[in-house]
Amino acid sequence: MTKQTILGRVTQLAKANINALLDQAEDPRKLLDQLVRDYTVNIAEAEEAVAGTIGNLRLLEQDHLEDTEAAREWGGKALAASRKADELRAAGRGAEADTFDRLARVALGRQLQSEKEARTAEPTIAAQTEVVEKLKAGLEKMRGKLTELRAKRDELVARDASARVENRMLDAVKNIDVLDPTSELGRFEDKVRREEARAMGKRELADSSLDAQFEQLDSAGDSAEIEARLAALKAA
Repeated sequence: MTKQTILGRVTQLAKANINALLDQAEDPRKLLDQLVRDYTVNIAEAEEAVAGTIGNLRLLEQDHLEDTEAAREWGGKALAASRKADELRAAGRGAEADTFDRLARVALGRQLQSEKEARTAEPTIAAQTEVVEKLKAGLEKMRGKLTELRAKRDELVARDASARVENRMLDAVKNIDVLDPTSELGRFEDKVRREEARAMGKRELADSSLDAQFEQLDSAGDSAEIEARLAALKAA
């Protein structure tokens, strides 16, 4: 996977519109589960690729630092050789002075080469640094998107469970409609009313029997009174 491919993939995933995807999905929950899996895998791949890119950048920076230090060291050696040559030439030792001047030239050549290598690496380092920063930013967005996906999935699962419970409750309540005489509650109420009617009938029967007994008692009392009064008349 090339750096450009990585950067393009990270950017694409980081900018994905979750709500738009959900609106187009036949089964949003399955889509979210798949997106979570895809994002998790892509983040892991991107992290590995970014780590490699950062590693390459650090190597370039290390090489650049070494070239810069080498240029400085060769410059120091060239200066030391040149001064030595000047001292020897002032002392009338021209042949030895020429040798140190040659050494100074060699050191200057090495210094020039190190400086060129350092300058050549600088644009690449700058470009790599920009890519690394974009990849890091993209990774952070992807991690945020993954958190958003998981939250959306959890929300959807909770809403689905709540809707299922509510539907079961509504189905149950539908069978207990107090205004519907054919509902379970209506049938139970009808049964209670029938039992109440039977009790009322039994009470009426019991009351009728009791009234009859009292009437018989009253009738017996009247007969005794009549007989007593008749006896009193005869005795007079």
